[in-house]
Amino acid sequence: MRDFILSLLCLAVTLLIYFLNKRLYRRWRTLLLMPLVATPVLLVALLLITHVSWQDYIAESHWLLWLLGPATLAFAVPVYENMTIIRRHWLSLSAGVLTATLVAVCSSVWLARLLTLPESIQRSLAVRSITTPFALAAAKPIGGQPDLVALFVVITGVFGMAIGDVLFLRIAIRQGVAKGAGFGAASHGAGTARAYQLGEQEGVVASLVMMLSGVVTVVLAPLIGHLMWAA
Repeated sequence: MRDFILSLLCLAVTLLIYFLNKRLYRRWRTLLLMPLVATPVLLVALLLITHVSWQDYIAESHWLLWLLGPATLAFAVPVYENMTIIRRHWLSLSAGVLTATLVAVCSSVWLARLLTLPESIQRSLAVRSITTPFALAAAKPIGGQPDLVALFVVITGVFGMAIGDVLFLRIAIRQGVAKGAGFGAASHGAGTARAYQLGEQEGVVASLVMMLSGVVTVVLAPLIGHLMWAA
C-alpha cells in the first residue's frame, strides 16, 4: 500500500511541476523556464530537500519512462495522414537520416575520445541523438549505461530545441521540410515538439525522421559497437 501511495505521489508531483512550468513558459519564453529544463531541476531540488533518493524516485515512477514508447509511436499518426509529403521527399529524407545517424554517432564518440572521457561515457554518448526508447535499446549491445544514456538524450533534445531556430536563421534554411528533418534528426522528441509549433509540415517530417533515425541506430548498434570498440 505504501509503495502504491508513493507511486501516485511521484506521479502527481512530477505532473504538477511540469504543467506549472508549462504555464510559466507560455508567459515568459526563456530557456530557463522550458519545461524540459526547469522540471528536472525542480525535481532534483525537491528530492534533495525531502531526502528521497534518486533511485527510489526512479523505482516508483519507472513506468513514466515506459510511456515514452507509446508516446513516440503516436507521432506516426500525423505521418500516416500526410503521406503525400513523405512520397515527395522520400529520397532526400532517406539519405539525410542515414547521414545524420552516422555523423551523430561518430562525432559524439570521437569528440569524447578527444576529451579522453571514460569509455562508459563514450558508449553512452553514441546514441544521444535519438529518442529515449530507441536510445536505451541501442545502448544495450554497445555497453552504454541507461542512466547516462537518458541524461545525454534529454540534454541533446533540450539543446537542439533551444538553438535550432537560431541555427536555421544563421545558415539561411527556410524550407519547412529541411527544418523538420533537422529537428527530428538532431533533437528527437523535443525538437519534434518544436517543429510542430512551426507548422504541420515541419512536424510531420520531424516525426518521421525521428523514428527512422531511431530504427537505423538500433539496427546498426551492434556494428557500431564492433567498429568503434573492437577488441
